[in-house]
Amino acid sequence: MPGPYLCPNCKTNKSRFNLIEQVATPMKLDPQTGDVLEEFRNENTGVMHVSYNGPDYKVQCGVCGLIEDEKTFIKHAEFDQKNS
Repeated sequence: MPGPYLCPNCKTNKSRFNLIEQVATPMKLDPQTGDVLEEFRNENTGVMHVSYNGPDYKVQCGVCGLIEDEKTFIKHAEFDQKNS
């Protein structure tokens, strides 16, 4: 956490949050059954599989339940501090 948070939805919560760690598991599924055919390890997913490049964390407001990228909560806190 590089700084304070402020919920962009309820605009009052500055202290109660859930930090959600995102862990991607690359896998190949059977298109007919949905069964896992292969789980890839060590970022060796092959040429036809794009590696996950999303955020490492999402944040959920502990008051209203909004889930967004961590940057969104940080930027709203920065904006609020500038206008206070």
